[in-house]
Amino acid sequence: MNSSSMAMASPRDSNNRRLHHFLSILLLSATFLGRSDACHPTDRAALLAFKSGVTADPSGLLRTWDAAADCCSSWAGVACDPASGRVANLSRPGLSSGPDFVSDASVAGVLSPALGNLSALRLLDLSNLKQLSGPIPSSLGRLSHLQFLLLHFNDLTGPIPDSFTGLRRLRWLFLSSNRLSAAIPPSVFASRALAELALSENQLSGAIPATIGRLTALEKLDLHGNSLTGSIPEKIGMLRKLTHLDLSENRISGRIPESIGNLSNLMVLYLNHNHLTGGIPSSISGMASLRFCQMSDNGLSGNLPASIGALPRIQRLILENNHLTGELPAAIGSLATLTDVFFSSNRFTGKIPSSFGNLVRLMTLDLSRNHLSGPIPPELSKLRNLQALDLSFNPLFLQSGGPPSWLARTNLFKLMLAGTGIAGPLPDWLSLASSISILDLSSNNLTGELPRWIGGMKGLSFLNISNNGLRSRIPEEFKNLTMLMDLDLHGNELYGKLRPVLAKGTQDPLGHYRTLDVSRNRFTGGLDEDIGELPAMDAVERLVVSENPGLGGRIPATMGRMEALKVLGLAGDGLWGGIPEGVMDLDGLTVFDVRGNRLSGRIPRHTARLPAEGFAGNLGLCGAPLPPCKTRRLQ
Repeated sequence: MNSSSMAMASPRDSNNRRLHHFLSILLLSATFLGRSDACHPTDRAALLAFKSGVTADPSGLLRTWDAAADCCSSWAGVACDPASGRVANLSRPGLSSGPDFVSDASVAGVLSPALGNLSALRLLDLSNLKQLSGPIPSSLGRLSHLQFLLLHFNDLTGPIPDSFTGLRRLRWLFLSSNRLSAAIPPSVFASRALAELALSENQLSGAIPATIGRLTALEKLDLHGNSLTGSIPEKIGMLRKLTHLDLSENRISGRIPESIGNLSNLMVLYLNHNHLTGGIPSSISGMASLRFCQMSDNGLSGNLPASIGALPRIQRLILENNHLTGELPAAIGSLATLTDVFFSSNRFTGKIPSSFGNLVRLMTLDLSRNHLSGPIPPELSKLRNLQALDLSFNPLFLQSGGPPSWLARTNLFKLMLAGTGIAGPLPDWLSLASSISILDLSSNNLTGELPRWIGGMKGLSFLNISNNGLRSRIPEEFKNLTMLMDLDLHGNELYGKLRPVLAKGTQDPLGHYRTLDVSRNRFTGGLDEDIGELPAMDAVERLVVSENPGLGGRIPATMGRMEALKVLGLAGDGLWGGIPEGVMDLDGLTVFDVRGNRLSGRIPRHTARLPAEGFAGNLGLCGAPLPPCKTRRLQ
């Protein structure tokens, strides 16, 4: 599981942005709202021209725009300057809210060039209309008094106009979530008053212009989700008022500039999912306000600078999927505000620093897929807030005694120790670890029986002990795992009947399998005829029983009732007889693998596109996707 799915809600969270937007627009509307004697004819004509370009308004956002009425006093979303009578505020967003309502509307059409005639306009908000398409008219560059331009969440195309050089009073420019293309023009940086610039989730390309250094009033810069290339400009360090910087999900390359350390007010830094290389600059210590730092999914290399331990407000540090090397700096242990660490899939070596035991607010520690060695420092037992610990696929050499028993005294919700060298029986202290819900001990050298006490881990929702050497029957106590929804036992030497797994209890709405993999074992006794009627099996999406050669029996007809099933693997299970009607006709079925059995008869009619390979090695089967039965008999 990656950091984006585990970490707390991001500061970029759309709901937070929308709330911020709502409150701001309400304040602006209250500021600009005023009555005048009559609507200026130039402004009336411009607004009616915009309305004429609207092809669909199902929610009636422009219903009150009646040519016979005064636009300043009667048209919704229009406010005029009482002194001049000119339109100062045009605000018809698709998404709006009040103390007791949320309104979500859409408008289809284009932006009329006549909007450029609203020469006194200070606020233009046509955001979240969803189906507003076509280019941004270059005439908008004539709006020399414009301070707030909000066109995000539409379907606008083409380049950002060069004429925006005329918008020298602009404070907010929000063009995110459109289909704008070409390079970011220097005109975007014409206003020295610009405080917030959001061009994210478009199709913009080219490099970030070095002239961005002129925007010394800029507080928020969001360019994520484009196809930007080139390097991060060195002059980014001149934006000393910057609090939010998001350049993620682009194709930016080169090194992170040393000047980034000048951003002492920066609270949010997202550089993830780019092509950045080189080391993390030691100047990062200058970012004293930094709270959220994400540089994952790049090609960063070299040692992690010890100066990273001088970030007094850092909460979340995400550096996964890079090429970072060397030992983890002990100085990280001084980051008292740290709540989440994601360092997985790097090349860190050495031991886990004992100073990590000082991270008293830490909730997630993910050091998986590195080259770290053991033992796990006992100082981590002091982390009473720690909920998720993932040390998987590190050579921790835990054979000497297995995972430390003090883990049972923590409040861990998730414990991942796959591929760490654990040997011998399942540690019996797990029977006391009542808080654990997600447990992964796969790809180790576990041996012996699946113990009866496993049924006492009643909080388990996810259990993966695959690719080990466990050898036993499934204990009857397994039925007590009433919250278990994902189970992977494949690649062991488990034997006997599957009934204790299939017929376990549930605790509605929990405990119904989503995924179940018992393949590559030695189970016998066939699949129970009532498998499709068992409560634990009624929501399973992926069921893999393949390569249990002694399983035998028929495919139960009740499997046709497992309506959520998408993947069914029954290859090499010694099955015989026919394929029951309905089993292959499940709506979501995409994989049906019964290779290498002794099935016979006509393959039932089905709508799913299933390849012939999934039926290979059953000499008695015929019918689509195999050759027709008549042809086979003639052959």
